Formats: sequence, C-alpha cells, structure tokens
Amino acid sequence: MAKQWTVAEMEKRVARFKTLTPHPVTFLDQALPQHTRDVFNLIGRGVSEEAGAAAEITDVRDFNVQMSRAKPGHGAGLHSHKTIETFMPLNGSWSIFWGDQGEHEIILEQFDLISVPPGIMRGFKNVGGEEAYLFTVLGGTDPGRVTWSPDLIAQAAAKGWELDAKGDLKVREKASY
Repeated sequence: MAKQWTVAEMEKRVARFKTLTPHPVTFLDQALPQHTRDVFNLIGRGVSEEAGAAAEITDVRDFNVQMSRAKPGHGAGLHSHKTIETFMPLNGSWSIFWGDQGEHEIILEQFDLISVPPGIMRGFKNVGGEEAYLFTVLGGTDPGRVTWSPDLIAQAAAKGWELDAKGDLKVREKASY
C-alpha cells in the first residue's frame, strides 16, 4: 500500500503564486541593466549564485524549477549548464538565443517549450511588449553552477560583481542603471 499523505503534508509541497517572493539579485549577469529580472526558486535553489537563496519547495529530486519575471528587453545573459534546461513562456514572447556569441535565436510564444542541451551557451530575453514570466526546469537533483560567457564575466567585474571560490555572488558595489 502506498504512503498516505495528509493535506498538511502536501501543503508543504505547494508553491502558491500569490505568496511567492522573488530574488531580485540571484546571478552574476544582473550586474548589467539588460539582465535585471526577478527569479523565483520554486523547487530547489537551481543554479542560484545567491548564497542565501531559498526555495518554496525544498525536496529536490531529479530536477529544479525556477521562474523568471522580466520587463521587455530584459533576461539572462549567455551562460551554460551541465544539465538540460527547458524554457516555457507563461505569457508574452521570449527570445531563446544560443551560441558562443548568442548568434542563433528562436522566439517562443506562450506555452511553447524548448529543451536546451547541456554545455551550450544560451540566454533568454523578454521580446514582448509587457512584463512576462518564463518557466524553467533544470535537470538533475544538483544541477551544478552556471558557466558564464567570458565577456559577461568581464562586464560584471567592471561593475564590481564577481563569484567567490564556491561560486556564490559577491557584489562590491551596487550597480547603477
């Protein structure tokens, strides 16, 4: 017989949209104004570089789930992961770009989904006319850390942002936009 779960036990496994708390400074690329966005850690911390980042649901097995909210023209800079990463717009239009310089691009509309293989430099940007949400799933119980493009690392360093030896974000000065 399967374990019987109570409503109270299952409530601990629910991330309620209305009560989500965004992490506004979670990644190195957010040193640059075009990469400002809110990140919501729904299941697990994902690849968050914010040392104190929490997740709504902490029981992580085989995948991590995040959601980003961004204004038009904003999104994530070029990066790669050791796992598959999938993207699905919940609203709006999003550019998913890839390649060493981001030279390839596909536009996704609401509920389209793309699965980006491990090791490919990729990024995303809200190309719609209003603030929008992008749902992301990373493979693996421990998806590792982000590998940023060398250009992005240099641009962030010029703004006083860097990663420590553990891969956690260190901001020496606040970015001014």
